[in-house]
Amino acid sequence: MSIPVDDVAVPDRVRELAGSAALTPVWENGIGGLTFRTDDERFLKWGPRHLEASMRAEAERLRWASAWALVPHVRDQGEDGTHEWLVTSAIPGRSAVDPYWIERPEIAVRAVGSALRQLHDALPVAECPWSWSIEDRIANAAERGILVPEHLHEGPPIDRLVVCHGDACVPNTLLDDAGRGIAHVDLAALGTADRWADIAVASMSTGWNYGPGYEDVLIEAYGVDPDRERLAYYRDLWDAT
Repeated sequence: MSIPVDDVAVPDRVRELAGSAALTPVWENGIGGLTFRTDDERFLKWGPRHLEASMRAEAERLRWASAWALVPHVRDQGEDGTHEWLVTSAIPGRSAVDPYWIERPEIAVRAVGSALRQLHDALPVAECPWSWSIEDRIANAAERGILVPEHLHEGPPIDRLVVCHGDACVPNTLLDDAGRGIAHVDLAALGTADRWADIAVASMSTGWNYGPGYEDVLIEAYGVDPDRERLAYYRDLWDAT
């Protein structure tokens, strides 16, 4: 995933959804999906349909999570034979990988770790209708033709079952200008799982976005000591699925 640096061709569907609003490309993912911000405070996500997670699934999860956490408000969602789209209201704040926060990694990393703990504490496991368990992730990978190595089919015992974000990489937390995590985006895989499934990915992603040395800073801000066995397992599972 990356911030577009070149001119981006606006898909016809995105232009139709934007209406008279001006568009600024803000994100491009690895399967050709694009996210645009409009000048009337909306975000338009568009991309090819994909078996790992859908924008319909994300819309359902956003609506559910909004009862307990600050997440984007869904304004429209749809799909055709090849592509799908999601329109949400913008939330004031900047992604943790906004250039402003890239220059202030210590603040950003701590904010992401703290915000992830707040999300886990806020979302009620008993009321969550989705799972992000090891078994479900491996089954989803199989549907996409990915064979997960046998040694990953059984993970460590669950430390604490929470409603996981499902893609807790640092870009998916929004920070306010004071450096506090205030909201979460990209919740298409949200579901119940061991909290280390999220912690492992969030801490690992600090290296991709800020460089080495921040993994344990995020874990400290989350409020636990590093569990090296669970970190290693869930990072391997992430890479394998």
